[in-house]
Amino acid sequence: MTRSKTTIQLAVFALTLTLTASVFGQGYSIFDGLTVAGQKVKIEGLVTKRDDNIFRMRNSDGSEAVVLITEKTKIRINRRFRTDKTSTANDVLRGLRLKVEGTSNTEGQVVATKINFEERDLLTAQAVESRVSPVEDQANSTEVLAESNEKRIDNAQQRIDAADQNAQRLAGQIEELSGVAEAAGADAKKAQSAADNAQAAADTANSRISSLDEYNVFRTITVHFRTGSASLSKQAKQEIDQEIEALSVDSLKGFAISVVGFADSTGKTARNRSLSGRRAEAVINYLVTQHNVPLQRVVQPFGYGSLDPVSTNETSEGRALNRRAEVRILVNKGITQASL
Repeated sequence: MTRSKTTIQLAVFALTLTLTASVFGQGYSIFDGLTVAGQKVKIEGLVTKRDDNIFRMRNSDGSEAVVLITEKTKIRINRRFRTDKTSTANDVLRGLRLKVEGTSNTEGQVVATKINFEERDLLTAQAVESRVSPVEDQANSTEVLAESNEKRIDNAQQRIDAADQNAQRLAGQIEELSGVAEAAGADAKKAQSAADNAQAAADTANSRISSLDEYNVFRTITVHFRTGSASLSKQAKQEIDQEIEALSVDSLKGFAISVVGFADSTGKTARNRSLSGRRAEAVINYLVTQHNVPLQRVVQPFGYGSLDPVSTNETSEGRALNRRAEVRILVNKGITQASL
């Protein structure tokens, strides 16, 4: 009986999806996560496009949704070590990672009641917006130039057509008309070149936006600790100094730093997990205070405890290798990095 009831519910839901897709196929709509109107929705993802009070976002599972901001939408910025504060729709930028709570409407959109995001994610999105917008402005300007050239070509072609109709009785003007035709051809080539450049610029901007949440591991720095300690030794600090100076972090574009801590198998699981977390925090504190690494570039630290060892815990040498913190330099695929 339960299986039969479930089958009927699935059939009704599939029919609803079909009708909704056919009626609201135009304009903005929620995509992979399409729901019935009035249903509560919670989604998390990255803003890929913004248009007035509507923005498109890619969810963490790869699906896409369209979110509608209203006057009743509550927008807040989550700040580390400080009280959260209220924000406005102006802070919802492309490249911003956020969480949305709301209900679906009859057009397949999510009408947002709450929008939350981290302050460091906002700073990253603002940096991305400041770099991507000039590229798009240049692309739009080139497109306007191409359209202007196309109009000039149309006007020239109209003059050529009129000249052809009078060619028999205006034989003396044939050379002049040929010159107009050649000029029109040159304008056509210029317009095509401008259009090709505009398309290339637009493709570059779209490619950068679509890969904003994709990172490559550029370099991994490993720091070791003494037994039961989360303090950086003099040797560990020297190793960090050498690696960071060699990397020239200031020349990197669109980078983030992820720090994770580990412990050997000595001691209880809970203690090892806490110890490994403190090791990661010690490395981050050193990077921020000694090397001026911007805090918004640092990913939330995490301690794995005795999980994921790089060597055996049966020997003292192996345990020494497992008492570590790994600093991973991540470079965003969507932003061009400087040559190192």
